[in-house]
Amino acid sequence: MASTASSPPSVQLLPRLDHGLPAKLRRGRKVWPGIFSFSAAYGSLKGCHELLLPSLLSAASTNSGESGGRVGRILCFAPHLCEPETLALDWSSVTIGEARSDDELLASVRLRVRSFYEFNQSYNIEGHKEYVVEREFEALKERVAGKKVGFRRASCINATLPLSKFSSRADDLCTACKFYDNEEQRVVIATLDLNQCLSLADELTGTRPEGTGNDLPRAYLSNVCVAQELQRNGLGNALVLRSRKVAEEWGITDLYVHVAVDNEAAKKLYEKTGFTYESEEPAWQARFLGRPRRFLLWSDLTRAK
Repeated sequence: MASTASSPPSVQLLPRLDHGLPAKLRRGRKVWPGIFSFSAAYGSLKGCHELLLPSLLSAASTNSGESGGRVGRILCFAPHLCEPETLALDWSSVTIGEARSDDELLASVRLRVRSFYEFNQSYNIEGHKEYVVEREFEALKERVAGKKVGFRRASCINATLPLSKFSSRADDLCTACKFYDNEEQRVVIATLDLNQCLSLADELTGTRPEGTGNDLPRAYLSNVCVAQELQRNGLGNALVLRSRKVAEEWGITDLYVHVAVDNEAAKKLYEKTGFTYESEEPAWQARFLGRPRRFLLWSDLTRAK
């Protein structure tokens, strides 16, 4: 069930363009800085975790690359994201909740592809983007519908804003990420996935609670991102806190998230929202997957009850 976020009515946001991903960018595929596509980390996340688009996980061992994000210096992985923007966020109109339609799922996938992929400006680039969007959309629908092997359940949790609240400076975001909610047009401005499963492919596995089986009350956050135009505005924090509430409703006792070891902003965000260190990825594994090493962070949801 969606919730309306409460915060100052209007907050001026100045995107920090002097920070960026500390990872290698892979042309035409997802960036894998082992991180979290930042926005969330800086208070308005662009990735609250490592971006883990499911359909690419199986190819990660042969094609390195991962979630794009910001973590230290700016790296332009999408040209339209490198233009300075100053947008106001009206928190009274922001709604955060689980996606309720395929149209909203598609809008969230478009935000992820827009945020985490780099595309060469070449012939038929738009056609290739649509191919990537469609592939990720089908993978997300499969997990949310409970048809993905190894997943007990999954939910896409979004922050959305009415289309009418945007100025012309956000035309690109609105065009890419808008959807219909009943009769109203809204725009996905931040998104993440909550996954109840034993583990995520090519990632460190949590140890709590002990046991086996997909019905184990363990879950992971993945695919976290916030629109570049609205980063550093608290969206990441709000999105993670909402995901914790949904996890508690599911009966989850132990929640996990992965983060690059050098992503100080992301680690601070997770510490603020109740996560602590559990383990870290071996250097050889990070080299094999072509990404920075990651920490596995854990949160005990039973303490919040």
